[in-house]
Amino acid sequence: MGTFAVKETATGIMFNLKAGNGEIIATSEVYNSKDACLNGIESVRKNAVAANLEDQTVEGFETQKNPKFEVYQDKKGEYRFRLKSSNGQIIAVGEGYKAKAGCLNGIESIKKNAPEADVKEV
Repeated sequence: MGTFAVKETATGIMFNLKAGNGEIIATSEVYNSKDACLNGIESVRKNAVAANLEDQTVEGFETQKNPKFEVYQDKKGEYRFRLKSSNGQIIAVGEGYKAKAGCLNGIESIKKNAPEADVKEV
């Protein structure tokens, strides 16, 4: 089972969603309060399951409605994703993957782990 690891930073509070093996599969923005961070976690839980997939790496891709996972390539050519909530806000992002398959596996891991993940302060 996954875990939302909540931690303080120099500028606020954030979370990492970790898979059962401890690997980080998604990271949040930095929030200005613990309550805002916990609301972000609830938003990920709710939106990840219902999210559509918008693959921006395909020419002529079809724009999807929010909530959605956007898959794109960064300047280094790595595949990344961002999860947008129903209001269009980015609520979680993934690391860079060398292969698109790895990126898509990361999205599936979020869908599987987020709904039941424990919340722990680290």
